[in-house]
Amino acid sequence: MSEHGSIILATEAAGKTKRVTPSGVSDAKNEIMLYAFVEADSHEAATKAFENHPHLGIPGASIEVMAVRPVGAM
Repeated sequence: MSEHGSIILATEAAGKTKRVTPSGVSDAKNEIMLYAFVEADSHEAATKAFENHPHLGIPGASIEVMAVRPVGAM
């Protein structure tokens, strides 16, 4: 966190999950434990910031980095 703190905009713990389908709404489960919004020059730059992250020392752990684009006018 201290090394890349300047690019982290927000970090939150994930909560209960709901799944919405044409059949309705139901409880769901996913593997998201935490999520963060970071601001970087590129998707690759954001990914590099998480290399050697301590979380990766947990067996089976991974970090997914997804580019976020603004939603256009609805």
